[in-house]
Amino acid sequence: MIKILQRSDLQGDDKTTERRTAVRKVANDIFDFQETAKRSLGRHWQDRTPAEREEFTRLFADLLEHAYISKIDRYSGENVNYVGESVEGDQATIRTKILTKQGSQVPVDYRMLRQADHWRVYDVIIEGVSLIANYRTQFNKVIQTSSFDDLVARLRSKEFSAPAS
Repeated sequence: MIKILQRSDLQGDDKTTERRTAVRKVANDIFDFQETAKRSLGRHWQDRTPAEREEFTRLFADLLEHAYISKIDRYSGENVNYVGESVEGDQATIRTKILTKQGSQVPVDYRMLRQADHWRVYDVIIEGVSLIANYRTQFNKVIQTSSFDDLVARLRSKEFSAPAS
């Protein structure tokens, strides 16, 4: 993604759509949006029909794109340093630190699953806060106080935003 963000032919406000399309294409290869959606919905996933799961996954991927690609879009040369990894069977955690322009370090961990011959991200933990856990709390609250249909309606209307980090 950093290579895309550094490409000179994708710089400038007039290239925002092209840049975001290129980032989304890479994200679709790297991230397992269905696994992220399933884990974010938690125990409510098993009650959903295949069509509901498919729509929820699509809406959730759109939410993540809207919430995070705009932040990725503001990349301005910060260093991303590999810290280490741990692998247990088909699961791995990759630890990185982002060195900000102000000199602070932001720990970012990626939880991954092996699928056939490659690894895909299903959770991102920024400064110790799991993306999945944060959304699971929000989604569960909506379902318990209202309904799954209300949650889907809120996702359609883009009512959710990125968790604070």
